[in-house]
Amino acid sequence: SCLELAAMRNVNIVLQHYNFTGKLSNRQAGDEGMGLLRTAFVIISCIIILENLLVFLAILRCLRARRWVYSCIASITLSDLLAGAAYLCNLCLSGRKTFQLSPQLWFLREGTLFMALAASTFSLLVTAIERYSAMVRPIAENEASKTRRLRGLIVSCWLLAFIIGLLPLLGWNCLCHLSACSVLLPLYSKNYILFSVVMFSIILLGIIGLYISILQLVQASSRQTSSRHSRKRSLRLLKTVLMILGAFIICWSPLFVLLLLDVFCETRTCAHLRSLDWTLALAMLNSGVNPIIYSLRSVEVRRAVGSLLCCCCVRLGLCEPGTCLVITDINSGSSTESSLRYRESFRSAASARPRAPLSSNSSMMS
Repeated sequence: SCLELAAMRNVNIVLQHYNFTGKLSNRQAGDEGMGLLRTAFVIISCIIILENLLVFLAILRCLRARRWVYSCIASITLSDLLAGAAYLCNLCLSGRKTFQLSPQLWFLREGTLFMALAASTFSLLVTAIERYSAMVRPIAENEASKTRRLRGLIVSCWLLAFIIGLLPLLGWNCLCHLSACSVLLPLYSKNYILFSVVMFSIILLGIIGLYISILQLVQASSRQTSSRHSRKRSLRLLKTVLMILGAFIICWSPLFVLLLLDVFCETRTCAHLRSLDWTLALAMLNSGVNPIIYSLRSVEVRRAVGSLLCCCCVRLGLCEPGTCLVITDINSGSSTESSLRYRESFRSAASARPRAPLSSNSSMMS
């Protein structure tokens, strides 16, 4: 095979592809080391990892047995966590270290980012589909069966995301076919990049269509009821939808456009295609914004994160146990009620007088 022949002749295939596509000639002196810009990207990726790890652990600790929507939030958060980790590895293995990688390691370095993108996109699509079906379905589905079905669907989405990310490693690449190689990703086939961009774009359009339909249903419902609560709910959903779609489009569109230009541009003639650094960093910022939009707009998730931070402070000796916030779950049907109480005051109140009923206005609107 081509790889065996290259190994026998001691040829660096990665270096050969970079040289053929012209990307090697466009490299600057600052690209060889970490540099100030790359160091800033490393710090941003670490923040993304810590942010998503905090939300993911909070959901597993406090909300894993609750409504189906938290399974979707956990999947989105895990994909963003993977994206941050993959981007960090990509930064640490770039520069001179790129040419020390074998083709298989190079495919893993880049493929992990495609896995994270696919998992995040599929999770967003599943969330939009479930929210839409919940509004148009006349009979509510049992929460437990819905959660089990949804988790099976999420696992399937992750398996599909892993397959998509590993396709170049499994053979869909341009090794020994230099004319079919991408300029920005010199070992990737242009056909694979085109397939990925078209697939993610179609999914994005589907998500936009579903949220527009959801918004129309909510607005129609609010006009029928003419209640202040319904109008407020409609405006809140509109704000959330605009934030979701705006963040995704702003962060990912430049990368998609750049990849499409790479696909339809002849090798060695695309002098304007130099690097993915800025567009990829902008796309990774979406992984930092997602926990805020999807998770922290939920009162319950904010309380879960606060409870986790309080318990960490107690374990580190930074806070007194009596001041730590805890979450008391109330399981009444399919409601999502939760309350924050001070541990000591809760104990004293329980011994002194009966508890007052709690309101159930907590809802997941993100």
